[in-house]
Amino acid sequence: QVQLVESGGGLVQPGGSLRLSCVVAGGAFSHSIFMSFTMGWYRQAPGNQRELVAQVNGPGQLHYADSVKGRFTISRDSAKNTMYLQMNNLKPEDTALYYCNFQENTWGQGTQVTVSS
Repeated sequence: QVQLVESGGGLVQPGGSLRLSCVVAGGAFSHSIFMSFTMGWYRQAPGNQRELVAQVNGPGQLHYADSVKGRFTISRDSAKNTMYLQMNNLKPEDTALYYCNFQENTWGQGTQVTVSS
């Protein structure tokens, strides 16, 4: 049973950076297997629906929400069973609970990102 453990959220000023991490626990995956998974980051702000922020699929295709293009970068490290979201030039509207997603059917517990001066 795969479990996702997120970390890296926090309070940051506008223009600042954070890196979120998502460890895929509960499985021993080879490099090729790990890189074949579809994994992504979603976020949900109060009163809003959960939205896709960034996703990487098996062939390594990347997808970003228009609102984060050029500022956020998704990546993964098969040696650590970990996916990352590097977030630069953060804006107050990026404030949300960020969730890691695995194969579009497994969710992490969420990590809070707050962008405020």
